[in-house]
Amino acid sequence: MGFFGAMDISASGLTAQRLRMDLISENIANAETTRTETGGPYRRKTAVFREKPAAEFADYLKGALSGASGGVRVSQIAEDTAEGTRVYEPGHPDADADGYVTKPNVNIVVEMVNMVSATRSYEANVTAINSSKAMISRTLEISR
Repeated sequence: MGFFGAMDISASGLTAQRLRMDLISENIANAETTRTETGGPYRRKTAVFREKPAAEFADYLKGALSGASGGVRVSQIAEDTAEGTRVYEPGHPDADADGYVTKPNVNIVVEMVNMVSATRSYEANVTAINSSKAMISRTLEISR
């Protein structure tokens, strides 16, 4: 793998972590949304990451010869199927016949921990790109 392959991998990580942070922000923003377009409370969303591999051995071989690299991609955005908490609020417009409202399955503490994790991963990828740029720069200085 060359210098640019390492940058490609880090760039794919930046893109994936950015989408992850966007989803976490959406989850936090909808932590109290009890009615969505589909009906029912908001459901927490998560990004599912997959490696960006070649499909077959021949593709791996071509990638190795050409310097193409892997990385990460978001394969899907999944909804958490866990049930939300039921809270007794008889005056709420979305309350059922017994006066209970089903809240979204979003836990703010979990979302904040995930946000810190995504931020740290994003920063690590930025650091890797900056290191690759510095190595390329030093290589060009040596060749003068």
